[in-house]
Amino acid sequence: MQRTSSVYARVEPEIKEQAEQVLNKLGIPMSNAIGLFLRQIIIQRGIPFEMKLPTRKPLAIGAMTAEELNAELEKGYASSLAGRSRSLADVVADMQRDYGI
Repeated sequence: MQRTSSVYARVEPEIKEQAEQVLNKLGIPMSNAIGLFLRQIIIQRGIPFEMKLPTRKPLAIGAMTAEELNAELEKGYASSLAGRSRSLADVVADMQRDYGI
């Protein structure tokens, strides 16, 4: 039998619960998932996913001038007219399918 070592980590309870729900659906115990993550760090010689700072800050409507808000609304409207939008029902259906919510 292979020896094991313990890893202790503090995470937010909500994050742990959500991850456990996904892992349970996949049939993977949390300890196995963490082991997979650590193996990928070794194989990839780094974090196994891209990590970078966002190129744009999220928009804070309260911090925008009237002109900035209007410009953002115009972008959204133009995007909708160009067919680059989805119905709320489609978004909700995708979330239910992908995340079980």
